[in-house]
Amino acid sequence: MATYAVGDLQGCLDALQSLLATIGFDPPRDRLWLTGDLVNRGPQSLETLRFVRALGDNAVVVLGNHDLHLLALGYGATNPRSCDTLSDVLHAPDRDELLGWLKQRPLLHRDPALGFTMVHAGILPAWSEATAERLAHEVEAELRSASEASFFKSLYGNIPDRWDDRLAGHERRRVIVNALTRMRYCDESGRMDFREKGAPGTQAAGLRPWFDFGPPRRTRILFGHWSTLCAPIRERFHGLDHGCVWGNALTALRLDDLQFFSVKCRSYAARAE
Repeated sequence: MATYAVGDLQGCLDALQSLLATIGFDPPRDRLWLTGDLVNRGPQSLETLRFVRALGDNAVVVLGNHDLHLLALGYGATNPRSCDTLSDVLHAPDRDELLGWLKQRPLLHRDPALGFTMVHAGILPAWSEATAERLAHEVEAELRSASEASFFKSLYGNIPDRWDDRLAGHERRRVIVNALTRMRYCDESGRMDFREKGAPGTQAAGLRPWFDFGPPRRTRILFGHWSTLCAPIRERFHGLDHGCVWGNALTALRLDDLQFFSVKCRSYAARAE
């Protein structure tokens, strides 16, 4: 049995199937961890959701910002964007089952036995892995019971842009979700910046990648979301979004021996966000 972690799919099911063939993935035996953003920008969001859902307990998925955007669209909390490719999901006969399944996915997955924590974007420097998991559970409980558009509307926005234990309600929920699903850069005070999306070295003064701050991590951190990194970061941080939807690569990391596998992808989008 092997466990593979794979970066953002964004509706590129053909690339995932090619990668699974390359690594010899055996669904009854092996496990697949996915860093979120299963959908959007690519052409096969509906087929990707169906495929991953059918893997059952052999697939572990954390929610990404595009997955949450799909849920917000499904609940009428926002309008489609011109670059969205989600209409096939929203008009599918099994739409409700797929959105219900997606809503049950976690925001963070931690496996102390394997020594890995997986999240879509990052963990704020002020949080330990255990704290991040606890805060993720707070939002997950609300998300899974949410039936109103107002809940999903409350997730949109950049403010507050830093953590404070005294935060409550919509603001507390928004900071947690933004850190786990949207963060790339922050400053020494823990303030998140959502404008800078380029590779390290291109950002404004005073900003550094979130993984440059904080205490030593007890587990290795797996994350996606940041396609312009396009490379492993350092010993205990593994960025797995290598820009598949932009025509770069889809990458898997075998957790058992830290070996990387990649396949070349076809480009479906004109530029990274």
